[in-house]
Amino acid sequence: MRRSNFEDQPVDYAAVGATQAHDLLQYPPHGFTPMEESIRLGSGQERFEAASVSLFSWDVQRLSGIDVLEVKADSSTRYGGIRYDEDGTALEPIAVSTEQRFAADGTPYVASGSTARLRGKVGGFHIDERFRVVFVIEEPTVTAFAVGTIGAHRVSGEEQFRVERRDDDSVWFTVRSFSRPVSLVYRLFPPLVKMRRKAFATAYLRALSPLWSSPTS
Repeated sequence: MRRSNFEDQPVDYAAVGATQAHDLLQYPPHGFTPMEESIRLGSGQERFEAASVSLFSWDVQRLSGIDVLEVKADSSTRYGGIRYDEDGTALEPIAVSTEQRFAADGTPYVASGSTARLRGKVGGFHIDERFRVVFVIEEPTVTAFAVGTIGAHRVSGEEQFRVERRDDDSVWFTVRSFSRPVSLVYRLFPPLVKMRRKAFATAYLRALSPLWSSPTS
């Protein structure tokens, strides 16, 4: 039997990929609280491409004050992730490129099935958790990926980061998530979970938009 290692660990929740659900805010996975925040980044193909590069090179996290550590590729067959249509029907598996790409500092780009440790402090809230990239989307007008928690110590759940070029040529960045408290402190004081989600979402939006303004849901 092959010994289990970090890359082999599954996420610690069942609804993998559910941040793609169109009705997430109305019908989140049982026991989880959803969140969505968006901001307009500008317009045009150049802006979309630049934001997509930043997205896949972990700039959203880095520029929020979070260190991206121990980035590792999937040790088994490349995992394409799960996608659904508007009715909730599972679509064909996502095609996954076998090409390994790297950010300017040598950090591997976001890739389906890869894992990373995120460590830092945002708005007074600490993060030091391991995550798995549960899906990656690369389409002509949409780029996105989501991470799910692995053995979370504070908050369990999934978070999606999405850049979209809409029909009017505007480019938007959206953060969607669902989470539930794990630590005793967060379970005893639920408002802290909401404050944490808001702090991280605001930092993420600010990171990808230098000309940041109040986010629009």
